[in-house]
Amino acid sequence: MKDAGRKIVCQNRKARHDYEILETVEAGIALTGTEVKSMRDGRVNLTDAYARIEDEEAFLHNMHVSPYENGGRFNHEPTRTRKLLLHKGEIRRLFGKVQIKGLTLVPLAVYFQRGKVKVEIGVARGKKQVDRREDVATREAKREMERAMKRDRRK
Repeated sequence: MKDAGRKIVCQNRKARHDYEILETVEAGIALTGTEVKSMRDGRVNLTDAYARIEDEEAFLHNMHVSPYENGGRFNHEPTRTRKLLLHKGEIRRLFGKVQIKGLTLVPLAVYFQRGKVKVEIGVARGKKQVDRREDVATREAKREMERAMKRDRRK
């Protein structure tokens, strides 16, 4: 999928279901060569991944990048902690937001932009079961309205 000069490698669809995304930030990520090659093959999983700010640096934890098939002994550890490349001001702003009760940093997508790997990080608040049900109800209502409008156009 190409989207505005981006080649999306992996998306975390479950994050949009489980969290209310308040803000998004684009960050670079420090990788080894075999990780980049594996990402070009689309072998990335963001399911259990999360971002955390430690000692005024941002890190991405639990992002699974499968080992590169031809990596040999130079291969990487699949779920190692990876450093996110952000400006100090952005890190401080995100740290301030995460200090608010109930907010967290969740990776939403990994993509290539102009040959560089980028990660879209979302400042998110966890949804309650009731909120999820409301989302499903509004989505169903919208879908039903579109069907009704489509039927009316045919007549």
